[in-house]
Amino acid sequence: MDILERFINYTRYATTSHPDVEVCPSNHDEFLLADLLVSELKQLGIEDAHVDEKCFVYGTLPANVDHDCPAIGFLAHMDTSDATSGSNIKARVIENYDGQDIELSKGIYTRVADYPGLAGFKGKTIVVTDGTTLLGADDKAGIAIIMDFLRQCQENPQIKHGRVMVCFSPDEEIGTGILNIDLKEFNVDYAYTVDGGEVNKVEYECFNAASAALKFNGLSIHPGSAKGKMINACQLAIDFHNMLPVFDRPENTEGYEGFNHLLGMEGDCQSARSAYIIRNHDLDLLHKQMKQFEMIRDYLNQQYGREVVELELKESYHNMKECFEDKMYIIDNVARALKELGVDVEYEAIRGGTDGSQLSFMGIPTPNVGTGGMNYHGNHELVCVDDMRFMAKVLLKIVQINCEVK
Repeated sequence: MDILERFINYTRYATTSHPDVEVCPSNHDEFLLADLLVSELKQLGIEDAHVDEKCFVYGTLPANVDHDCPAIGFLAHMDTSDATSGSNIKARVIENYDGQDIELSKGIYTRVADYPGLAGFKGKTIVVTDGTTLLGADDKAGIAIIMDFLRQCQENPQIKHGRVMVCFSPDEEIGTGILNIDLKEFNVDYAYTVDGGEVNKVEYECFNAASAALKFNGLSIHPGSAKGKMINACQLAIDFHNMLPVFDRPENTEGYEGFNHLLGMEGDCQSARSAYIIRNHDLDLLHKQMKQFEMIRDYLNQQYGREVVELELKESYHNMKECFEDKMYIIDNVARALKELGVDVEYEAIRGGTDGSQLSFMGIPTPNVGTGGMNYHGNHELVCVDDMRFMAKVLLKIVQINCEVK
């Protein structure tokens, strides 16, 4: 099966993960895709392919060399973000893309002026949506790439490699799925998440991450007699938000700059809630941002003389860079693979996180490589099929480099 056919088929599965659901997987339909992947893995000769009760798909490609070499893992996640609808996706293939604005549906355009990176796909085959949903390339493109890598291994047994394990995980987008991985099943020395964007980018730095959940306790009374009595919970939420630094919002940050991102706000005069994610590559700066939330809470509670603001702060994952201090060969192997395929590597700090962020702290260093997609989590998401095919070749190079006799 061709990599494009696989990918299009995967997008037909509605696997949006749900942050408010406390079981894994958060969307039971992730099992539907998992079952399909197990079937495809077995067709590709992965005899031990299976899905566990937490919806993790595991499989082993046995070594075909007679000397010891590190065991490598490749991961991609099955779920999609809840930022945009992931149901009833209508993927459309554009061959020999002309480099111009793309009309997704009547009146809905992906414009080069808004997304300059489009220019790099001129002359290539890309997949887009109809502009009403996301595409799911994050990270079904990664799944398709790993599957194509296995197909090539099956069809070309002369390609030498050590033991390779694959894992397709649930609930990456909500940051909780990987906590349920069985490391006895995924028994490798190091791994790669195939979950990035541009194919020349390798990422081994990520944000330190935290979250803030706020509850605002108001006092509702008829507005006609409200003076000196009413405490409007929605206004409290607005005031709290406006006390956070304006230039620490995502739309005002880039590179290594951290941010506080308001995910949502709801409520009425009596009660309101808001939720934030807090990010910074520097852990000390992340803690300073978290302290700001506490200081604003304390200030508002003092001003009103009562507990009008309740705050819950949680740290979720840390910058995985420290996990590579004495293991840079893992990164060097990717750089060499890219170079041998005619591409110069670029290193980029992830302004987000991957399953590898947490997996690295579990003892399996796991940097991130690209898939050829862009505009993730939105209706203008797309992926380049040529780049997906290229990344399957990169994985082949990596496993060959890994099993060389030193």
